[in-house]
Amino acid sequence: MLNENYARGLLETCGAAPGLDGLRGRRVLVTGATGLIGSCLVDALLLLNETRDMGIEIFAAGRSELRLRQRFGAAMDDPRFHFVPYDATKPPRFDFEADFIVHAATSAHPLAYATDPVGIMQANIVGAMNLLEALKGWGRGRFLLLSTGEIYGENPVFEAGFSETDTGVIDTMKPRACYPEGKRAAETLCAAYAAQYGVDAVVARLCHTYGPTFTAANSRADAQFLRKALDGEDIVMKSAGSQVRSWCYVADTVAALLTLLLAGEAGQAYNVANRHAVASIRDYAQTLADIAGVKLAFEIPPETEKAGYTRVTRAVLNPAKLEALGWQPRYGLRQGLEESWRACVKTLRTH
Repeated sequence: MLNENYARGLLETCGAAPGLDGLRGRRVLVTGATGLIGSCLVDALLLLNETRDMGIEIFAAGRSELRLRQRFGAAMDDPRFHFVPYDATKPPRFDFEADFIVHAATSAHPLAYATDPVGIMQANIVGAMNLLEALKGWGRGRFLLLSTGEIYGENPVFEAGFSETDTGVIDTMKPRACYPEGKRAAETLCAAYAAQYGVDAVVARLCHTYGPTFTAANSRADAQFLRKALDGEDIVMKSAGSQVRSWCYVADTVAALLTLLLAGEAGQAYNVANRHAVASIRDYAQTLADIAGVKLAFEIPPETEKAGYTRVTRAVLNPAKLEALGWQPRYGLRQGLEESWRACVKTLRTH
């Protein structure tokens, strides 16, 4: 079963999403179901079934059934829970039709950008196209693409944050561009399938999402900080940490995704960010260090790791368009980090 505090917070947050009855009795396919965001979304759907008898049929897609069972335990024995073998780089073989597809499958961490940029682009572009093709064939359903605020690139002029019509600079000749450019292409595929075939697609542009559902493979700085803190070690920063980011606790992000599934306008992109959680990476790390009772240290990263870092100095997103749909985040940065800390210390799920 889920950690009680994590489950309560997730249910309170997602339970406030507008129009939740639109999920009742529906089929929801989640790719990347064991990832940071995908797994939290699956947790939320399971909780809605358990506490509100929503009758949602959950199709959790991933490469490994064993990994899914390790993450969700006995929940996989629920007759409304289905494992779907899925590789984003290969055409899927679905023996069902879904009402909603949430495409959360991606390797969103720096080490992968540095060591497998081709694979990153393949997964982002081919994965989106294959799922859009599935919806085209079904002739129904809604597609929600999890994109990224990295598509805006570098443009510190937008002090109040990037809105959905703003653009910045991405150096396309740097392999590190594999991630934002792959997501940009996936977004354009959504627009193209909508225009040419009438596919219903919505895009969520996520800011830096954090939380206790991070995976072992996640090499992002915030995941490394939390690992160190949980081990009782000093949090190690490998830069000055002056880059400013929008941050969002994973439960708030999942509530935003549910809002977009049910109330987002087809063919539109929405920033998912907490306007009250804008901080430098150093401030983020120091807040976590204070919560965990450890120190903040600095070291020079190896070149392979450094190659995966983004050079964007200010990645702040303006969430006004999403807020207009009725979404509001519940967790400030400190509250979200405290929630993450408690959930990890007590373990996220017991079997």
